[in-house]
Amino acid sequence: MTTVSRPPARTTPAAPVTPNRRRPGVLRRVASRMRLRTRPARILGVSALAIALVATLFTVTNAAIGDARDGLRVIGHQAGPQVVATANLYFALSDMDTQLANILLNGSSVKLGFSRDQSLGLYDQDRVAADNAAIQALRLTGNDPEAQATVRELLDGMGQYEQLAARAMQLDEQSKHEAGAAPGNVLAVHRQATDLMTQDLLPKAYNLTLDSGSIVRRTYEDKRGAVLAGRWWVGLAGLAAVALLVLFQAYLSVRFRRLVNPALALATVICLAFTIVGVLLLNAEAGHLREAKVRGFDSVLALHRARAISNSMNADESRFLLDPLRADTYDQLYLSKAQSILYVPSVDLKGYDAGVNTALDPSGMPKAPMEGFLGVEAQHVTLPGQRAVVNRVMSGFRQFQRSDAKVRTLAEQGDRRGAVDTRLGDAEGHTNVDFALYDLSLGSLIDIHQQTFARAIADGDAAVAGWNVALPVTGLVVVALIVIGVRPRVAEYR
Repeated sequence: MTTVSRPPARTTPAAPVTPNRRRPGVLRRVASRMRLRTRPARILGVSALAIALVATLFTVTNAAIGDARDGLRVIGHQAGPQVVATANLYFALSDMDTQLANILLNGSSVKLGFSRDQSLGLYDQDRVAADNAAIQALRLTGNDPEAQATVRELLDGMGQYEQLAARAMQLDEQSKHEAGAAPGNVLAVHRQATDLMTQDLLPKAYNLTLDSGSIVRRTYEDKRGAVLAGRWWVGLAGLAAVALLVLFQAYLSVRFRRLVNPALALATVICLAFTIVGVLLLNAEAGHLREAKVRGFDSVLALHRARAISNSMNADESRFLLDPLRADTYDQLYLSKAQSILYVPSVDLKGYDAGVNTALDPSGMPKAPMEGFLGVEAQHVTLPGQRAVVNRVMSGFRQFQRSDAKVRTLAEQGDRRGAVDTRLGDAEGHTNVDFALYDLSLGSLIDIHQQTFARAIADGDAAVAGWNVALPVTGLVVVALIVIGVRPRVAEYR
């Protein structure tokens, strides 16, 4: 039996066994793809990253300082001054109507302490002041067509008011009536004039003030928020740039066995100093904006409003004596205005006067927190010299209320001539100065806040002055130092 042998089965040779290699790290893979396999390439790559971080630092700093500049410009040089201009317009218009009522209340009398000629002189001053304030407000409206249209309407309305006022004064002079209530034909024209003023011109002037105030508030919130956020971005970008420069310095020290790279060390110090200064600067700018808005502008706006309303109350006192048919209306208007100045709950003036006397201590300060323009002001006494002036304002307001109560009491008792003498002064030349003293102290309080506002804006402007030059120059210096520090190390490989 023959045995057939089979050829051995063919086997596929096993693949050679290779040692298990670790995958290259992420940084090496990135460096490989970016062709940073050589040491000079890696040095140049880190240098480029450092320059990019430095550029980021200076860019965010420039943006944050720009936000601060914008806030100071709008609040301190545009909308803020526009508020003051429109507030002055409101006061001048209000005082025109006050003096018109005083002129008509004087009649043909020449024996009152506050004469017709004095009222005429103040009326003319107010007219000029109102014209100037309206022109300034028109100039400050910039490119706002709605505000410009409102100012032009105001100017047209002022012309109509002056015509009505001139007609009322002419009829009053022709009537030769005694001091006190005017004849019916005079009152008819006066009512048209005062209604035009109180129902049309003053609301438009106040709306201009409110619009400008809204711009200030929005700008403050937006720009101060941006400055505070920019402060953090500057801090983070600066720390990142400094950290990278420090690590880069350490790397070059180890690789090239040199203790310090002078150029990179100087660039690091400049970046660190710039970061600290930038953060402190932005923090200070946020403080300047807050000082200008909260302790300056807000109080200036409120107190200007309080002064104009107080002056309108003073006019209501004259109107009350001038026009008996509208006396009850002027009573209620006076009460509502007084409560907006210093709120005391009451349904009539007698209760209000008693409430004011009870609510204030002998120095004039509220015994407990109160609402109203003056009540809010008394709760925020933080500025040097403010408390003494607030005391004078509150005491002056209380005395003004006492004087008004005396006028109304005499009128209710039928002694209208005695009421007029109390209001405008008597034949012996005794003039009622209670409102004038109160108004003077209120103006002093406005000046304190106005100075605070102006000082904060000036300090903020001074702090950012020159940074448009310092920023690019410093940035170029740091970049140049990085290049100078790296160039010799790269040159060693050539």
